[in-house]
Amino acid sequence: MQATAIKQVLRSTFGVLDPPLMAIALALLAYALVVVISATADFPSRLNQHFANLAVALGAMLVVARVPPQRLMTLALPAYLVGLALLVGVAVAGDVSKGARRWLNLGFMRIQPSEMMKIAVPLMLAWYFHKHEAVLRARDFLVAGLILLLPVALIAKQPDLGTAILVLAAGVFVIFFAGLSYKLIMPVLLAAALGVGALVYYGDHLCADGVAWPGIKEYQKHRVCTLLDPSTDPLGKGFHIIQSTIAVGSGGIMGKGWMKGTQTHLEFIPERHTDFIFAVMAEEFGLAGAILLVLLYLALIARGLMIAAQATMQFSRLLAGSISMIYFTYAFVNLGMVSGILPVVGVPLPFVSYGGTALVTLCIGLGILMSIRKHRRLAPD
Repeated sequence: MQATAIKQVLRSTFGVLDPPLMAIALALLAYALVVVISATADFPSRLNQHFANLAVALGAMLVVARVPPQRLMTLALPAYLVGLALLVGVAVAGDVSKGARRWLNLGFMRIQPSEMMKIAVPLMLAWYFHKHEAVLRARDFLVAGLILLLPVALIAKQPDLGTAILVLAAGVFVIFFAGLSYKLIMPVLLAAALGVGALVYYGDHLCADGVAWPGIKEYQKHRVCTLLDPSTDPLGKGFHIIQSTIAVGSGGIMGKGWMKGTQTHLEFIPERHTDFIFAVMAEEFGLAGAILLVLLYLALIARGLMIAAQATMQFSRLLAGSISMIYFTYAFVNLGMVSGILPVVGVPLPFVSYGGTALVTLCIGLGILMSIRKHRRLAPD
C-alpha cells in the first residue's frame, strides 16, 4: 500500500516531464557543473550557491511543467502588464548599480523586472496571435511590434543591451512563426548586412574620438570599436576579448585537461564563471568539448521545435517555437562574444554560466515546453 502511494506521488510529480528533453537538459547541466567547478575553484561559496540555484531552477521547472497551456494563456496579459509596470518603476525609482538602473527595491526584496520579460513577452505575443488566429492582418503585426518594442525600449534605456537583445529576439521569433512575410524580413536583413559591412570598412573613421553614433551610448560604441580592433584598448575593454580568444585558441583539439587551464586559474579570463565561462570550457576541453556543447544545444533546440510542431494550439506552437529559438539566441550571442566575433553585451551561456536568475528563467522555459508536450492531446484544436 505504501509502495503504491509512493509510486503515485512520483508519477504525479515527474510524470509531466518529457524524457528526451529532460535527458538532454540533465546532460547539459551535468557538463556545465564540471566546468563551473573548475571556474569557481578559488571561490567554494559560489559552487555551493550554484547547487542552490540548480535546486530552485529545477523546482521551478517542475512547477511550471504542471501548468496547462490554457492556464498559461490566462496569465499572459497580467504577466506582461505587471512586468511593464515594474519596468516603468525601474525607470522612475530603480536602484543604480555600476552605472545602470536595472533593479527595483520593493522593500522586502530587490528584483530585476527585465528578466521577467524574457518569458512574459513571448507569452503575451503568443496569446495575442492566438486570439487573432482566424484573420491575421497587417495591423495585427503592427500591434505586435508595438507590444514588443515597448518593453525592449525600457530595458535598453536602463541600459541593459544584452537583456534587450534577448527579449527582442524572443518576440521576433513569435512574430516570425505567426506568419510574418519574408518580404518584410529580407529588407531588414539586407540593411543589417550593409550596416555591418559599412562599419567594418569605415571602422577607423567611425571609431575616431569625437564621432557620435545616433542612439548609441559612448560605452556601447566603444564595445563595438574594441571588437573591430581589441588592441586599441588591450588593458581596458579589449582585455576581455583578447584573453578569452587566447584561452579558446590555446585549448587545441582536446584541451589542457580539467582544472589545468592556465588562462583560467592564473585569473587572466575575466568573469570566468559567468559570461566568459565558455573560454574556460574551450581551454580545458578543447575543440572536442566545444563540439559536444554545440551538439547538446542543437539537440535541445531540435526537441523544442519538435514539441512546437506537434502542439495542437496556435498559442502553444508559437510559445514553444519562440522558447526553443531563444536558447539558440543565448548560445549564439555568448559564443560569438567570447570568441571575438560579436561585441561584449553580457549574455550568459545558457544552462552553463553561474547565476541564479538566468538559470531559473531558462528552466521555466523548459517547464513550459514540457507542459505543452504533456497537455497537447488535452488542448482544443
